[in-house]
Amino acid sequence: MALSQILHSSTSCSSPVIPQFHCPKPTCSISDQRRRRPPSLQCTHRANFRNSDDIVELPLFPLPLVLFPGAILPLQVFEFRYRMMMNTLLHTDLRFGVIYTDAAMGTTDVGCVGEVIKHERLFDDRFFLICKGQERFRVTKLIRTKPYLVAEVVWLEDRPSSAAQGLDALANEVEMNMKDVIRLSNRLNGKPEKQAQDLRRNQFPTPFSFFVGSTFEGAPWEQQALLELEDTATRLQREKEILRNTLNYLSAAAAVKDVFQS
Repeated sequence: MALSQILHSSTSCSSPVIPQFHCPKPTCSISDQRRRRPPSLQCTHRANFRNSDDIVELPLFPLPLVLFPGAILPLQVFEFRYRMMMNTLLHTDLRFGVIYTDAAMGTTDVGCVGEVIKHERLFDDRFFLICKGQERFRVTKLIRTKPYLVAEVVWLEDRPSSAAQGLDALANEVEMNMKDVIRLSNRLNGKPEKQAQDLRRNQFPTPFSFFVGSTFEGAPWEQQALLELEDTATRLQREKEILRNTLNYLSAAAAVKDVFQS
């Protein structure tokens, strides 16, 4: 969901039009991820597959977007194989894996579970879905490809942090940068420069870092890199850099606008 759409529902001010985020040069780990072609998913048929607490089978839905834990994803399902998948899920646990894909770079192996929280079946067997992001996962083996992808996955979690107070302070910095981006964006679009209120909404740093990542809709590969990180502090720091870079861009644009208006 775009930043403007999220803020429309979470603040009293009218939603700003946010320009594409301007991402500075990534850190080494993120840069390496973005330069590499995402690993292609290869099908491995394995006899006597056994589920465990850590490894499960999950149907996959490749999409040209990145889903984050806690984010809301509306979908219209019309392709036959995914209608088949939804018919199956509606009689089971309503969960499937969303993985990012595009024609140029292929399909990634880290995604997020989407849980169907509301659905409508149309007369022609299409579906309207409202899904919510849940756990992150990494694909380890592709079990089958027809009629739709089913993979063996392991769950991903952020490593525990020993500096909880510093993490909270970093999250507050990121929130302030988001508010500044909104304020300047409103100004550039001729809207009142109202201060956005309580973007964190009492969220802990980790879910807040996912919320921030979900707003960078114009930069899916940056979003994918953020999704794959397993450290909350690193994710928040990277988001702070992106927001600061965007803020610098907006400040320069506002200065140019003021010059031409004077």
